[in-house]
Amino acid sequence: MQGNSRIVTSNQQGLHPDLDDVVRRHLSHRYQRPFKPVSLAVFEGIQKTVEQHGGPVIFDSGCGTGESSLLLAEQHPEAIVVGFDKSEMRIDKSETQREQSDNAICVRADCIDIWRLANRADWRLQHHFLLYPNPWPKKRHLQRRWHAHPVFKDLLDLGGTLHLRSNWQIYVDEFERAVTMATGKDGVRRQVEDEIAVSAFEMKYRASGQALLEYLVEL
Repeated sequence: MQGNSRIVTSNQQGLHPDLDDVVRRHLSHRYQRPFKPVSLAVFEGIQKTVEQHGGPVIFDSGCGTGESSLLLAEQHPEAIVVGFDKSEMRIDKSETQREQSDNAICVRADCIDIWRLANRADWRLQHHFLLYPNPWPKKRHLQRRWHAHPVFKDLLDLGGTLHLRSNWQIYVDEFERAVTMATGKDGVRRQVEDEIAVSAFEMKYRASGQALLEYLVEL
């Protein structure tokens, strides 16, 4: 694959100065945005599939075209992998691939609602993958990053092994800081190098010579 992916650029240097205050504020209150009706219907369908499978649950949040979900399903045959992405175009592209897996589903859904609904239903995940979330690198967009979003508490409450991958070190640094503030737990980080690329995005980043980081923490 041709490497033509641009590096992440930002007017922010290092951790955002407001990060700690924002994280503390969001941890003190449960996010109360009303659920979208479509999210309630989608989650009902996910719940039926999960109950029929009966095994551990893995979330692939922001799964794109579902390549990563299928790979994770192969790596964890005992589990049901639920991939979701808000892009209709990306989810539609994954339809043929999804039919080839007995333990992976990909649906169009909003992470914010699905995480909260799963938490309300007392789900506890085996693994949760956040693979290259939108970094929102502009300094003024801090609260659009998952670790500084009001839904962060629900994300953490789902438990399991959390896997974050990013091609922007500041995102990983901030995410790690927020998790430590919220849970007191220490994670580990590593360079993503030799393993099979989880998606076309990751393959493209590698071909462009970008440094890819993974942060893992047991919640």
